[in-house]
Amino acid sequence: MDWESGEGLLSLDDPAEWDAALERGESRLGTAAIGLALNCSLEEVSPRIVRVLNLPDQGEREYAFTAAGTAARLNGRLTPELFAALRAEGPGGLAEDAISDTLTFVPYRDLPSWFRRRWVYVTVRDRLQYW
Repeated sequence: MDWESGEGLLSLDDPAEWDAALERGESRLGTAAIGLALNCSLEEVSPRIVRVLNLPDQGEREYAFTAAGTAARLNGRLTPELFAALRAEGPGGLAEDAISDTLTFVPYRDLPSWFRRRWVYVTVRDRLQYW
């Protein structure tokens, strides 16, 4: 992995390598989190995505939200920590696409109550716009 240029980070499949990069203070942790979301289990990648979401760098946080949306798409579920992070950011901000992915790919019955209310709101809004 080339942490300097970011080359190869989307194929990252070793959470321990991500942890070592965090300890070294590498940049592009958000990009690497997307790679982990593509190649690792949700349980392995979720705490790492949450760590990136707590970084001050907005660019890295954007990639972390992309990783959360990718995790929702691939797994059809999210961890309670990721649901909480998406809710904390809220719609209309950096998490908008990740929230949309969650509402699209996670079954309604598996959504926490805030996300269920959001699903109803989005569904009604979209239907009214269609009409």
